[in-house]
This record gives sequence, structure tokens and C-alpha cells, in this order.
Amino acid sequence: MPELPEVETTRRGIAPHLIGQTVRAVHVRQPQLRWPVPAALLRELPGHVIEDVGRRGKYLLLHTAGGTVLVHLGMSGSLRIVPSDAPVGKYDHVDLVLANGECLRLRDPRRFGAVLWTRADIADHKLLANMGPDALENGFNGDYLFRASRGRTRAIRDLLIDSHIVAGIGNIYANEALFAARIHPKRAAGRISRKRYQRLARAVRATLKRAIAAGGTTLRDFRNARGEPGYFQLHAQVYAREGAPCLRCARPIRAAALGGRRVFYCSYCQL
Repeated sequence: MPELPEVETTRRGIAPHLIGQTVRAVHVRQPQLRWPVPAALLRELPGHVIEDVGRRGKYLLLHTAGGTVLVHLGMSGSLRIVPSDAPVGKYDHVDLVLANGECLRLRDPRRFGAVLWTRADIADHKLLANMGPDALENGFNGDYLFRASRGRTRAIRDLLIDSHIVAGIGNIYANEALFAARIHPKRAAGRISRKRYQRLARAVRATLKRAIAAGGTTLRDFRNARGEPGYFQLHAQVYAREGAPCLRCARPIRAAALGGRRVFYCSYCQL
């Protein structure tokens, strides 16, 4: 599933093509995505100018004076800028056609993505209202993580990927940040000191920024707005490196199941 770096990479790729452009039409070829594409999107969005392209966690936000388009890429979705008359593929489900002849096209083979529309304050949207601070915003820091973890026995990896605690971190980058901070992914969140949380928050930010610079991670389906894969997986320290030598101590990287997903760690370096 695309995580914060993949979504931010997409945002940066599409924003220059969208900001200041008028939406001429909306074409929906498959309305049954994770949630049905609302009919109001087709009626109300055309004629509006896209004023900004934002992001909240793993959601993209296309802001207009009349409302906001909320896009989630799901498990396999991608957004491309293409000519409005470009041939349509089997999995090309939604087009936002612009007045300049280009269009924003959602491709989503598994149909777990979403294209929604709201005229209300986007901060109050049910999908966003209860999110924690974005991992790249000022509200996310070690002191915040320390306070949020008090009394919790759940594993720190699980705390990091909980969008109610912090928005945008998925399993790949949680594994990488925990390795950088030398914290075992199964360690109880409530048993980690404030000082270690400050180190972890810095590691999260640094990991995400490196991933964005590398264009995100492509394990199966992710492509950016130009159709290119991300390359962060080439720089992974622990993720998917089971049995390979730790880059610090040369002992083999281990893997374990946690919450239905795999975690990767060095049992010597991470405590």
C-alpha cells in the first residue's frame, strides 16, 4: 500500500499540472471503488479551479473554492497526468479533465482506492478528523510520542502505524525508523523513555525524507505521476532483508510476524 512518501511523491508530481487549472469534466468509468464515487462530484466539481494540492497522512486533497476532492490510492492505485484523449486502460477508473487538455487519471487494479468529494471543512471529514499529527508536521515530535505511549502495552511498531496516533507511517517506514533509532519493533510502547522517543521521532522524519527523495518504495504496484517506480527499497536497512547481514554489526537480520504483518530487525542492535 502506498505510504506517506509515495503519496507525497505523487502530490509533488501532479501539483504543478493541477494548481490554477479549471476542471472541465469528470469521467467515472467504475464508481465502485473502496467507497462509491459520489454523484455530487460529477455535478459540482466541473467549472471550479484547483487552488491547491495538499496531503493529510496518506490522503491527497485537491482544494477548490467549492469543495475538496479527497483521493486515496488504496493498495494499488496511482495517479497520472495524461492527455485527455489518451487511450483508456482496463483499470483507469476516474478522470478529472482539465480545461488545458490534460487530465488527472486514477488507475486502480484492485479498486481499494477512493475518490470522494466534500463541500464542508475538510478537517472535519470523517476520514481525517480523528487522525493524529502528520509525521512531517511540527506537531509530531518525541515529546508527543512519549505522551501518547504512556500506559500502553502494545508494540511500538503498532503504535507508529496507528493513524489515530500519527498519520502517514506504514509498516515499511516504521521498520526502517525503528532500526535507525535502535528500538526493537516488539518493545512495549509504554516502556520506552522520552529520550529514546526523541531519537525515534528524528529517525521517522529522516527516514520519510530520504524515501521521498528516492521517489518512494515500489514493491508491487506503485508508480509516480510519470509512471516511474520508486527506489527507496534499494536503500532499505532492514525491511525485506531477512538473513542478510545487519549494516551495523553484520549479524543476520531477523523477521517475525506482528499484527498480521512482517517486521524486520536486528536482535543485537535493537533493544
